Amino acid sequence: MAGKKREIQLQAVVNSQSLWDEMLQNKGLTVIDVYQAWCGPCKAMQPLFRKLKNELNEDELLHFVVAEADNIVTLQPFRDKCEPVFLFSVNGKIIARINGANAPLVNKKITNLINEEKKIAAGEMVRPQYREIVFVDSDVEDAGEVQYESAEQLYIIVIIKPDAVMTRKSLEIKKKIIEAGFVLEIEDKRVLTEQQAREFYSRKAEEPDFEDFVLFMTSGLSHILVISQGDEEQPDLKETEPDPEMEAKEADEDYHEEVRTPVKKKHDSLQEYLEIQHVSQFCDIEENLTDVNHFIDILFPDFKNMKNLKLEKTLALLRPRLFQEKREHVLKIIEDEGFKILMQREIVLSEEEAQTLCREYENEDYFENVIEQMTSLCVQFAMEDLPINQLYGSDSLEEAEKEIQYFFPSQDTLALIKPHITHEQREEILKLIRETGFEITQMKEVVLNEEEAEKIYSKIKGRDFYQDVLQVLSEGPSLVMVLTKWNAVSDWRRLMGPTDPDEAKLLSPDSIRAHFGSSTLKNAVHGSSTVYEATETISRMFEDFIPENHEGN
Repeated sequence: MAGKKREIQLQAVVNSQSLWDEMLQNKGLTVIDVYQAWCGPCKAMQPLFRKLKNELNEDELLHFVVAEADNIVTLQPFRDKCEPVFLFSVNGKIIARINGANAPLVNKKITNLINEEKKIAAGEMVRPQYREIVFVDSDVEDAGEVQYESAEQLYIIVIIKPDAVMTRKSLEIKKKIIEAGFVLEIEDKRVLTEQQAREFYSRKAEEPDFEDFVLFMTSGLSHILVISQGDEEQPDLKETEPDPEMEAKEADEDYHEEVRTPVKKKHDSLQEYLEIQHVSQFCDIEENLTDVNHFIDILFPDFKNMKNLKLEKTLALLRPRLFQEKREHVLKIIEDEGFKILMQREIVLSEEEAQTLCREYENEDYFENVIEQMTSLCVQFAMEDLPINQLYGSDSLEEAEKEIQYFFPSQDTLALIKPHITHEQREEILKLIRETGFEITQMKEVVLNEEEAEKIYSKIKGRDFYQDVLQVLSEGPSLVMVLTKWNAVSDWRRLMGPTDPDEAKLLSPDSIRAHFGSSTLKNAVHGSSTVYEATETISRMFEDFIPENHEGN
C-alpha cells in the first residue's frame, strides 16, 4: 500500500473535463500522462518522474498528472490508443507531445523546460512564444501535421558563420558532421535577418559585444543545417572506456526494467566532437528541443515537405549510337520519369575518359572496340555485336559528385539584384536562381556608393550614362552574390535577358528582366560579362572569398 500511496502523491489524478480545466491553471510545467481506463497510466515512467521530482525539487514549477482520456472531452483524439502519450503544459498551454515511453527524451524535455522556467523566474530570459499544439486523431490521414516529438524527430540546428562560409570552411564542417554519423535533413545558405540573429543568439544578449556580433552574423551568408542522428544506434563520439560501476548502477534503476534506453547517440556530444575537430569556433549549435522546433518554424516553415523531398543528383551519359539515333526520345523518357535535367552538353571523350567510364568492361575481349566507339566523333561502327548498355549512370552518390564535377566543372560569376526590386520580387528572383541550378555561394546586402559601385561597373566608368547608374544604385541596398554552377557566366546572362526590358519581353519573355525590369537603368539585375571580369569583380567585392578549385575540361 505504501507504494500505491507514493504514486498517488507523485501524480495528480485528472478524470473529468472540469479537473482538466482546473489542472491547466497550474503555474510552471505540468507533465501529463494520457491513459485509457482499460490499460491505466504508464507505470514504466513513474520511477523516472519520481527521480526528477526529487532531484529538481521544484514543487512550485513541476507537476505530474495522469489524465484519463475516456472522460475528458479535450483528450478525445487519444481514446482507444494503446501507445503511451505524454503532454507538456507550460502555464496552461500544451506546447509539446511525446509518443511512447521514451525515458531519455522525456527526461531531457522536462529538464530543459524546468531550466527555462528557472531562468524566466530569475529574470534571466524572456518567456519564449510557445506554439500550442492541436490534438488530431493519429488515425486521420493528415495527422502528420500535428507537431509532436518522438525518438525519430530529434533535430539539431547548426549555423555555420559567415566568415567560415566565405573561406569555404563550411564544406569541411558539413563533411565532418556527416562522417560522424549524422543525417543532413535540410540545408540552406542565407543572410540572417537582424531579428533572426537576435532571437537565435538571445543567450548572448548581455555580452558587451553583442551588437557587434549581430552585425557580423547579418553581414553575409550563413550556412544553416538541420541534422538528425542516423536510424542506427551510434557509439559515443568520445573514445572513453566503459565504466562498470556506472553500468551496474544504471542496471539497478527500476525504470530500466520496462523502458528500453537507447545507446547514447552521437548528437549528445556534437559540440565536444566539433571542438575536438577544431571547428567549433566557426559554428553554433542549438539542441534544446523547444528552441529547435521554434527556429525550424522560422527558418524552414515548409520543413516537413522539404525534408521528405530529398533531391539527389546523378550523372547520365548517352553513348554515341544511342545519342545519334534516339537522343530526343531518351531525353523525353528521362523527363517523363520525373527527372529534371539541370545541365547537358555534347562531348567527345578522350581515350582516358572513356576508359574511366567503361572500366567495368576492361577485362572483356571487346574492350578496345568499346573505347574506339566511345571516342569516335562520327560513330562509324555498328554496336550490335557489343554487349554493353548504351546508357551510363553513376553507381553511387559519391561517384556522381565526382563525375558531375569532372564533366560539369563549376564556375563562379558575380550577380547583383538592384535597389528598386521589392522584397517580394527579390525572393522570387532568388527562388528562380536556385531552381535554375545555381548555388548562391556568397551574398551580402550593401548600398553601392560610388567607391563600391566602381568595383562592379569599372568598365563603364567613363560612359555618359555612368552617373545615372550611380544614382539608381544609391537609392537603397543592392544584393550582391556569387553564383556557382557549370557555365555560370553565360547561363546567368541568359537568365537575366537583354539589357532593355522591352527587348527582353520580345526576345526572352521568361527572363528576369522581362518580368521585373522597368527601364534600361532599372532592369532588375546585373552580371559579369566574362569569366575574367567575374573573377576580378568577385575578388574586389568579397576580398576573403576563396573560390572553389574549379577544374576545366
